[in-house]
Amino acid sequence: MRAIYLHISRRIGKEQVLAICIGLVYVWFGSLKFFSALSPAEDLAIHTIDRLTYGLLPSSSTIFILALWETFIGVMLISHLYRRIVITMALVHMFMTFTPFLFFPELTFNNSYFVPTLLGQYIAKNIIIIGALYSLLKTNDLCHANP
Repeated sequence: MRAIYLHISRRIGKEQVLAICIGLVYVWFGSLKFFSALSPAEDLAIHTIDRLTYGLLPSSSTIFILALWETFIGVMLISHLYRRIVITMALVHMFMTFTPFLFFPELTFNNSYFVPTLLGQYIAKNIIIIGALYSLLKTNDLCHANP
């Protein structure tokens, strides 16, 4: 077992594993949005985007664009292509996932701002993904700074 681990760890660095794991989550959650009512976050995403765009875009288009955005990020992270641009896109997406805290506090918090609902917890855990993406971004910058 140790020999297998050493073989894999020599070929795939920890940054690649992290990028692949985040990419898999993006592909999984993004692909659910292509099919109506499969994603548990679909309604929240539609309402949030509607609020951000002042209702100027049809919800069927916005959820499709979000599905494309998330799936694209996932595929690109997995394939290790255009890493800096893709991580920046993912960070923008991740920061936008926090807007329901501002727009819909009644859905994201219980009686206090220190007691999140299950939906609020679902959103708050994205801070871990932000930290991982930031780490990948810094690693990517270091790799390109020291050829």
